[in-house]
Amino acid sequence: MALKNEHQQRQPKTTKALHTSEPPEVTQLIHTLVPEIIVEILLRLPVESLLRSRSVCKLWRSIISDQHFIKSHLSFSTSNNLYALHRLIFSTVPKISIKSCPLYDVLYDGSVNSLELNYPLKHSLKSVWIAGSCNGLLLITNEDYTLFIWNPSTRRSNRLPNNGVKSRLGWHEKYGLGCYESIDDYKVVGISSIFRDDSDGARYDTIVNIYSLKTGNWKKTDDFHNGFPLDGSVTFLNGVFHWAASRKFGSSYSWTIVSLDLAKETYGEILQPVYDEGDKDLTLGVVGEWLCVLCDYYKVCADVWVMKVYGVKDSWIKLVSIPYLTDPGWDQYSVPLCISNDGKVLLQFGLKLVVYDSRNCSFSEIQKLNECLDAFTFVESLVYPIFLIAGAGNNNDG
Repeated sequence: MALKNEHQQRQPKTTKALHTSEPPEVTQLIHTLVPEIIVEILLRLPVESLLRSRSVCKLWRSIISDQHFIKSHLSFSTSNNLYALHRLIFSTVPKISIKSCPLYDVLYDGSVNSLELNYPLKHSLKSVWIAGSCNGLLLITNEDYTLFIWNPSTRRSNRLPNNGVKSRLGWHEKYGLGCYESIDDYKVVGISSIFRDDSDGARYDTIVNIYSLKTGNWKKTDDFHNGFPLDGSVTFLNGVFHWAASRKFGSSYSWTIVSLDLAKETYGEILQPVYDEGDKDLTLGVVGEWLCVLCDYYKVCADVWVMKVYGVKDSWIKLVSIPYLTDPGWDQYSVPLCISNDGKVLLQFGLKLVVYDSRNCSFSEIQKLNECLDAFTFVESLVYPIFLIAGAGNNNDG
């Protein structure tokens, strides 16, 4: 009887243990899995699930917070050809906002529901746009050139200090975001230029500064003699920033691809393909692992050129030619945001997003996404530059 009474007295404790957040069989399974298996499972989860999984136990939190795991998760997500963890992010007009939706749905569904995001500068009364994307981090700015590095997946952000250039009326500024992988540093390039016409003649003065998130400082590069930057994004590929520039203006306008090597901090020029004859508008971008130029022949077609082997001029190929089916008016195509393995090309057309299927030469307009000011693709990641120095900016949950 004593044993029975003792068992009855202990029973409530056993019952209480069953009312944990996880069923006991799940808890037991978690504790029996070896760390290597846990890592393989976690690598396949989206960021939102990983953020929740940090509260499962100390081991899981330690794994998910480890820098090696964060890099491995990024690599796994980036190499997923099904775009499971890739997203489209875009700013909208006339209502100023930033929205996001799964890239897979955009490519293969045609009608998607976008999610309005909570982002830095959301309460700014001025236009906000995305200036760059790298490893799941976004560089956003506004008309005052206030800069934030923002991870929309983790909802963390950091404000950058001013680059030290005293902006005046007539200054034109553009920015790009990249990663110096060998030293685990993220860098922002700032290009400031102004037109001058004085006793020395008409010219553009251009200043280039680089910000290191590891040191928290802006650094001026050597004098820039490669002309003035043209409209379009600053792209990043293979440890090098790229942007379009012209050494001349007016009737002698030219178009070159400028490169800035992060490791050497030296300028160069990327040789271009031989385009077809005719009036054209050139736009620089990056598609996947290739440098890309969109060659737009007004109201006729737009050729997509990609450099298959970086730095080798003869490796440029014309990947696809996208026709204009009707008179586009003032609208033009953008550099492709994505080109899938099965030939689907996602790009902007004015304020619209369209998918061109190169296999059957058909178009589909993405419904509900027709107020798009600018757009980028990014992969979900846990990446966040945790080595930011004090005073470099304010961390928040964006």
